[in-house]
Amino acid sequence: MKVISLLLRPVFIFLILFSCTSKPEESSYEEKSTTSFSSTYQPPIFKNDQRKEKIEGIAPQLQKLMEDYAKQNNIPGIAYGIVVDNELVVSDAVGFLEVSSETPATTTAAYRIASMSKSFTAMAILKLRDEGKLSLHDPVSKYIPEFDQTTYLTKDSPIIDIENLITMTAGFPEDNPWGDRQLDEPNQMLLDLMSDGLSLSNPPSLYYEYSNTGFAMLGYIIEQVSGKPYQAYIKDEILSPLGMTHSYWEIDEVPTGELVIGYRWEDEEWKLEPMLHDGAFGSMGGLITSIEDFSKYVSFHLSAWPPRSEEESGPIKRSSLREMHTPQFPRLYPNATNYNDEPCPRMAGYGYGLGIYQDCNNRKWVSHGGALPGFGSNYVFYPEYGVGIMAFCNLTYTTPWPLKEIEKILFNELGIQPRTLPVSTILETRKEQVAKIFMQETAGFEVGIFAENFFLDQDKDHRTAGLMKVLDQAGKINSTTELEPQNQLRGTFKLIGEKGDILVFFTLTPEKDPKVQQLDYVFQEK
Repeated sequence: MKVISLLLRPVFIFLILFSCTSKPEESSYEEKSTTSFSSTYQPPIFKNDQRKEKIEGIAPQLQKLMEDYAKQNNIPGIAYGIVVDNELVVSDAVGFLEVSSETPATTTAAYRIASMSKSFTAMAILKLRDEGKLSLHDPVSKYIPEFDQTTYLTKDSPIIDIENLITMTAGFPEDNPWGDRQLDEPNQMLLDLMSDGLSLSNPPSLYYEYSNTGFAMLGYIIEQVSGKPYQAYIKDEILSPLGMTHSYWEIDEVPTGELVIGYRWEDEEWKLEPMLHDGAFGSMGGLITSIEDFSKYVSFHLSAWPPRSEEESGPIKRSSLREMHTPQFPRLYPNATNYNDEPCPRMAGYGYGLGIYQDCNNRKWVSHGGALPGFGSNYVFYPEYGVGIMAFCNLTYTTPWPLKEIEKILFNELGIQPRTLPVSTILETRKEQVAKIFMQETAGFEVGIFAENFFLDQDKDHRTAGLMKVLDQAGKINSTTELEPQNQLRGTFKLIGEKGDILVFFTLTPEKDPKVQQLDYVFQEK
C-alpha cells in the first residue's frame, strides 16, 4: 500500500494545489534579452488525429438532435457550431430567427449572447494589464472614485480591487435578473449607483458570487484607462484583430435581415421580448454576434494550448489566455455526474470571465453561458482536445442545447482523445537505465544515475532486498512498455515479467543533469 500511495502522490499534490489558490503579487519583472528557452522541448500532440473527420461525420446526427431539442423546449430557433482547432467544421441552424415572417435561422444571423460577453471584458482588462496600463491589484476606487462610498461589512476586509471584479469575489450579491434589465442604462446611472453606496452580501475575497454589476464596473474602468468607449475598445482591440467583422453592440447597427428577435414562451405561444439597446452594462452582456463570427473567438482561446515557442498571433498573449482559463476560488461538487449520468465529482472555479471545470476523469473544460430576456446562449471548449462547441437561441433564459447528449457523441461514440505529451530525451534515457536495473542478471543499484538523496532516503541493502522481492514475484523480465510521461521529468512504465508485471514510477531532480530522486514500483498479477 505504501508504494501505491507513492505512485498516486502526484495526483494528490495536484488536487491540493488546485484547491488552494491564493492571490499572488503581480510581478514587475520584464523579460530580458538574456532569457533562454529550450530547443528540445516538445509540446503535447495529437496521435492519429482524426478529430475533424469524425466530427464532420456527425453533422446529420447533430442536426436531428437540435431539431428535437428545439421542439421539446419550444425554442423558435437555434444556431450552433463545432470548432476543431482553428476551423469551424460543423455549423447549422434550426427554426426561425423571426417567427412572424418565418425567417429561417442561420449561422450568419446575429444573436445577443448576453453574459458570454464577459470574457471579452476580461480579455480587455488583461490586455491593458499586459501593456502596463493597470494592475489587477489596483483598488477599484482608483478608477471609480464614487466607489469609496461603499460600506464594507468588516474592519478586516481587504480593499476591493480589479481582480475581485474579474473573478466575482468582490462580495457583491448575485444580481440576476436585475442586472439584465440595466443593460441600456447610461454611465451616469452606474456612477450614481456607486455614489449611493453598494450593498455587499459578503466580505471581499471570501466567496465567489456571480455579479453583473462588477463587470459593468470593469467596462467603465476600461474606458477610463484606454480613453475610448468600452464598445469601441473591444471592437478595435479584440473583434477586428480576430476578423469578427459581423459582431455588434447596438441592435440598430445590425444589417437588415440579420438581427435575431427574442421571444418568451407564454400561454402556449411565442411572445416578443423587448429588444434592449446597449449601454453601461454592455460589458456584462451586450455583444451581438453570429456562430460564424464567434467561432473565430473560440478558435483563439483554443490556440492558447498547448504552451509552445511559436510566435504570438492574437490580441493578447497565449499565457494571458491561459490565465483566463485558470480557476480562482475553486469549489468541489462531490455529487456531480458526468454526461453518462454516472457519479463523477467535479472541481469548478471562475477564472477571468470564464468558468473552468475538471472532473473525476481529469477532463477539463472551459465555458460560459448567457441569458437575457429573449435569448439563451452557451459555449464550451476543451483545451486538451482542441475542440469547442457553441449554440445560441432566441428564447428567454433558455439553455440552447442538450450538452450531455453532445458530449456523449464526442467522447463515447467518436472517442476523441486529448493530446499526449512526447517523452523528453532525458526521461527516456533514465527510463532505459532504470529498466536495466531490473533486467540484468544480477539485479542491483550500480548504475550512477541516482541523486544524492536516493540512498540516504533508503540504504542500498534495503533497496536491493525490495528489488529482489518484486523480481521474484514477477519472474524473468522479458520487455518494457513505452514510457508514459507526466511531464518532462516524471513518468511511469511497466516491466513485463513471466509471472506478472511491475509498474514503475520515477521522478528526476531539477539539476542540469537530472538524476533519479524517487523510484517506486509495485507488482501486478497477470
